[in-house]
Amino acid sequence: MKRLLLPVFFLLAQPVLAQPAISGPAFVRDSLAAYVQRGLKLWNIPGLAVTVVKDGKVVVSQGFGVKEVGRSEPVDANTLFMIASNSKLFTGTALAQLEEESKLKLDDPIRKYLPTFRLYDSASTRLVSIRDVLGHKLGTKTFQGDFTFWNSNLSRAQIIEKMRLLQPTGPFRQNYGYCNAGFLTAGEIIPVVDGGRTWEAWVQQRLLTPLGMANTYPLSAGAGQRANVAQPYTNAFGPLAKLPFDEVDNFGPAASLVSNVNDLSHWLLFQLDSGRYQGQRVLPWATLRRTRAGNTLVGAGKNPAFPSHFRTYGLGVFSGDYNGRQIFWHTGGADGFVTNTCFVPEENLGLAVLTNQDNQSFFEALRLQLLDAYLGVPYRDRSRQLWTAGAAGRQQTSTEVAGLAARAAAGRKAKPARPLTAYAGSYQHPLYGPISVVPKGKQLLVSFSLHPRLTATLDYLDGDTFRLTYSNPAYGIFAAPFTVESGVVKSIEIKVNDGLEMDAYVFVKQ
Repeated sequence: MKRLLLPVFFLLAQPVLAQPAISGPAFVRDSLAAYVQRGLKLWNIPGLAVTVVKDGKVVVSQGFGVKEVGRSEPVDANTLFMIASNSKLFTGTALAQLEEESKLKLDDPIRKYLPTFRLYDSASTRLVSIRDVLGHKLGTKTFQGDFTFWNSNLSRAQIIEKMRLLQPTGPFRQNYGYCNAGFLTAGEIIPVVDGGRTWEAWVQQRLLTPLGMANTYPLSAGAGQRANVAQPYTNAFGPLAKLPFDEVDNFGPAASLVSNVNDLSHWLLFQLDSGRYQGQRVLPWATLRRTRAGNTLVGAGKNPAFPSHFRTYGLGVFSGDYNGRQIFWHTGGADGFVTNTCFVPEENLGLAVLTNQDNQSFFEALRLQLLDAYLGVPYRDRSRQLWTAGAAGRQQTSTEVAGLAARAAAGRKAKPARPLTAYAGSYQHPLYGPISVVPKGKQLLVSFSLHPRLTATLDYLDGDTFRLTYSNPAYGIFAAPFTVESGVVKSIEIKVNDGLEMDAYVFVKQ
């Protein structure tokens, strides 16, 4: 995601109840609260919750800031956040357990269970396995297709059907390309092999209930109406703005869990106790081992951000080295939320960070700062480090948005290249399907067939190019050029936030 941070200041509400004394490294005992409060102000984050578990005990489970800007209700350890792709390890665990129960094999072809499943080419269709889709090894780009799928009114079956239209940009089983639809596909195998039990029912019955995660929900429907929920925000393309809650239950196995740090501490303790929770066996240790095995090489070579030399992907979890220890982690990003979970079995250490502002790296800075404190890495301010590293990107986005605003101001005084009615009509994309463009005063209005809650306005810039502004601020602000041949409008290029999908879509006029 291209990033823009414009400072908006607000009161950081303190937890109502005094926090118990914290044990552990000096940073955690003495500096954590002040560090978080500085980070919330620097990165313009309304609220954050963090948990740390160590040696079988919960060391930290605490909220900071507010659930909603302009209101005083503080975030606490039970405040709900969308955890998005942190859902993936729950799905990977389910599939690994079903192999343990001999109900499937991870190396079985998808078509053994979903006979109509197809990828773009016949060879990949025939060979693609459960392990392949869980390991992001389809050859597609990261997030490819997600503009079509995310927040859409497509059913799970319709998303899986459309995967055959995703043209890969790299070789099958060679290139890592993060694919949410692949995880959805794997999750939809569960009812086929487990007596019709859905992914969400499996997660509830086999994981959430045994782990005492009583305030965690496998589906996102109604998240905004639940008690004690953080509201989503972004400042990616302008001042801090409140967002609508994502509706991603059609992507459930990839992204739909809603949770809090108290419950996630149970999940971390389960991971660190080889599949046990409070002394009771929940799943076999062999199942957890399967999820952690590195199936896909994500990267190699020293990473300048932290002391790591390799990164692999298992079944819903990343792995890498960190100052001589093996760590496991995942992040999750929904509109208005970015989160992470992380555990270090060699140190019996786990942590989770949940935030309700999606255009910031502090959620990762805090994870790294906690890892540094526990793993003996000399202190450096990770928040300031990542803030500085992102300065160029924030400035670039700010400049681009300001430039579009200036061009739009000039465009209001100019006469468009042709009447607005010339651009109006129905446009089609082979993956997405139809959108419509209609005149609305001095603007054009874009409606999206798969996203009934989403519209966009087109303000004239110059030539045949307009400024595209979405009704949902998370989707962004971009130039949208029309292609014109012999005076006839042929197509429009539509872009969304890179955090949703990186490539623009070209919609052809019908």
